[in-house]
Amino acid sequence: MPSTHRGLSRTKTRSYLRESFGFSPQELRTLRALKTPARIQKFIDELTYQYADTALSPRRVLNERKGHCMEGALLAAAALRVNGHPPLLMDLEAVRDDDHVIALFRERGLWGGIAKSNFAGLRFRAPVYRTLRELALSYFEQYYNLRGERNLRAYSRAVNLLQLDDQRWMTAEEDVWCVPEALIAAKHYALVPDAVARALPRVDRRSFEAGKYGWMKH
Repeated sequence: MPSTHRGLSRTKTRSYLRESFGFSPQELRTLRALKTPARIQKFIDELTYQYADTALSPRRVLNERKGHCMEGALLAAAALRVNGHPPLLMDLEAVRDDDHVIALFRERGLWGGIAKSNFAGLRFRAPVYRTLRELALSYFEQYYNLRGERNLRAYSRAVNLLQLDDQRWMTAEEDVWCVPEALIAAKHYALVPDAVARALPRVDRRSFEAGKYGWMKH
């Protein structure tokens, strides 16, 4: 199993809160107002979902008010960081579909997730999961493609974006491709054996339609 991150010391948390991280005062106020994971989730839910081959930084997402799943997770990670949490992401790997990216947080030693998605069931997770595997599995039933195939297969270790600070992942005006590259390179763990995956039934029509509630077309 991947190792877990036990958070920041009080001293380091205070130091983080004093930093601007390169944001303008207005941008920083917006992020610091998102004091809880639930507030962060509500904020990224309200962003326009975009279909685009981009990797916008949190600054650009804030200013343009749009983004896809990775960009929403990046903004969530930035908001978590300015409020004293480590900026952690997890990649959910799929077959015959796009991967999904989750911003991770921990409360009382339990994992939760924040995510932007075009599918209703692939967004917020309350912090009730003891391991990243448990958290990843909570997305399994809701993770399906437009053919109704359950296609989630693996999850990554937690990727700490502090390692990308020198590439200005929070505020760059150019696309931050270093982030998806780090997620792809991270060690991944299989969720189901291949034999089980090959025998999975498709999602029933009622569940399929429920998951598409609020879905935006291309």
